Amino acid sequence: MLTTRLIPCLDCDGGRVVKGERFRDLRDCGDAVDLAARYATDGADELTLLDVSATVEGRGHALATTAAVRAVCDVPLCVGGGVKSVEDARRLLQRGADKVAVNSAATRDPALLQRLADAFGDQAVVLAVDAQRGPDGDYFVQTHSGRRRAKVEALEWIHAAAARGAGEVLLTSVDRDGTGDGYDLDLLRRARAATDLPLVASGGARSIAHLSAAAAAGSDALLVASILHDQLTTIPRLKRALAAADLPIRETQT
Repeated sequence: MLTTRLIPCLDCDGGRVVKGERFRDLRDCGDAVDLAARYATDGADELTLLDVSATVEGRGHALATTAAVRAVCDVPLCVGGGVKSVEDARRLLQRGADKVAVNSAATRDPALLQRLADAFGDQAVVLAVDAQRGPDGDYFVQTHSGRRRAKVEALEWIHAAAARGAGEVLLTSVDRDGTGDGYDLDLLRRARAATDLPLVASGGARSIAHLSAAAAAGSDALLVASILHDQLTTIPRLKRALAAADLPIRETQT
């Protein structure tokens, strides 16, 4: 049986981990390298490192942060932010990323996903989708760290991702991000029905109940941020609780 992956997310700006609510009012949560080392030692199944200001500022990913994080951890590392080309992705992979996440650039140029898959294999290509619910109940893709709305419906985009070369979907609810109100379960269920790709739930986790509910909604992995950055709990405690809830979890001895 495949285990449900627990993935701390490091949203970074200038080498510092930041976190806000619905992508706004960012606050400093610590040094990216220090937190990456702690979470890897504590038993994280993977780490996700997102440069949240790269696309907004019109620049590439902060490569030095990726290299520094890789130097202190040996778990799989997914890196995103500012990836606009195969060469951008190559530079991240050369500095230690195992997977590269793309969002804004792929909405402008969907063929980018296939070019990345052709170059590195679809297992290295993650479609990052920041989805926000509209007044009619549909979900739309937000780009540029939630500042712009793309002209694509989120579930249709997710459905198309596999055929276009993505190997995984990182799905963040903009509405729930940083709120502690739990993942958007309706969004996750719809996404699960739209694709067979591995699905990573993101946005809103604050309790074991939230994590368990996201897994029950079809998520293969659970992204967590504030719950760890704010030291409300630890990865070993989360894993013990999830295992007690009968979720298949890779155990850690920490």
